[in-house]
Amino acid sequence: MQNVRILAALGLLSAAGAANAEVSATVTATNDYVFRGASQSAEDPALQASVDYANESGWYIGAWGSNVDFGPDDAADVGIEVDVYTGFSGGAEDGLGWDVGINYYAYPEESDYNYPEIYGKLSYGMFSGGLFYSNDWLNLGDDAMYINGGVSVPFADAFSFNAGVGYSFGDAFEDTEYMDYSIGVGYTVGNFELGLSYVDTDLDEGDALFVEDSDVFNTEGRVVFTISTSFPWSAD
Repeated sequence: MQNVRILAALGLLSAAGAANAEVSATVTATNDYVFRGASQSAEDPALQASVDYANESGWYIGAWGSNVDFGPDDAADVGIEVDVYTGFSGGAEDGLGWDVGINYYAYPEESDYNYPEIYGKLSYGMFSGGLFYSNDWLNLGDDAMYINGGVSVPFADAFSFNAGVGYSFGDAFEDTEYMDYSIGVGYTVGNFELGLSYVDTDLDEGDALFVEDSDVFNTEGRVVFTISTSFPWSAD
């Protein structure tokens, strides 16, 4: 049933794209898929892709996917993550921006981990922040919350300085509430975006969420490199 819902949502997205040209897609390669300070690919490279439809009313819908590695035990079948999301966004480009929506995290090979999350985000100029809430994190029956803030400052020619901090808490993290942070630079060359950042958490060095002494969900500090491009390409 979970997979049927995912396919239905993707079908809706495809139908919307066929009816309107406001469709974009992004492909990203990274040396490590890090989510809120924890590796989702066991510190191995990941290839990610997304497709999005945005209506001039502010409504959008999209899907994003990546390879993941949740370990060799009961989660051995988890090798792919597919997120389906929809929401509304608005606000002036040079003023206060807002975005509210819902994201459904799905693992088609092991649906026991699927869960929903609602979010609200604000942005103003170079600053941004958000609050995320799930009532059933990883389908475990516990709630989880995440709050974050960030800044992106352009400098020189096509460069940007990027920094962010986040905090995970709630019943799901009753014994492991933690802070994650990142600092790095971005560079735009043609139709490609390059990013280099240092990512870490306030957990003890070498700690991993749920899997001790393992690269799975590892939260130790590391350097993360990403390269991405979005379609359709700009004619500039």
